[in-house]
Amino acid sequence: QVQLAESGGGLVQAGGSLRLSCVASGSIFRINAMGWYRQAPGKQRELVAVITRGGRPDYADSVKGRFTISRDNAKNTVYLQMNSLKPEDTGVYYCHAEFPLLPIRDSWGQGTQVTVSS
Repeated sequence: QVQLAESGGGLVQAGGSLRLSCVASGSIFRINAMGWYRQAPGKQRELVAVITRGGRPDYADSVKGRFTISRDNAKNTVYLQMNSLKPEDTGVYYCHAEFPLLPIRDSWGQGTQVTVSS
């Protein structure tokens, strides 16, 4: 069984920073892409950033230049450094990972709340 555990969310003022972490644990043989998604109240879940196993990142236009995704393959961990936060960044942030050698194929974390006050 595989689990993803996020941490690092919280309440911050506009212009502030937060760093999210997500650790994968369990019977992991290989992790391909890892990413962060978010869901604001009343809205659909959307992609924030994704990073390949080789370290190539991709970002939603709304966070380019402010957020940085990175990963440590040895620790099965993905990070999201969020700078210059805006109230519209508020939402529940979910970690996602692809497990190509497992029957489940992919998994989601339980989510961590990020609230940016104006």
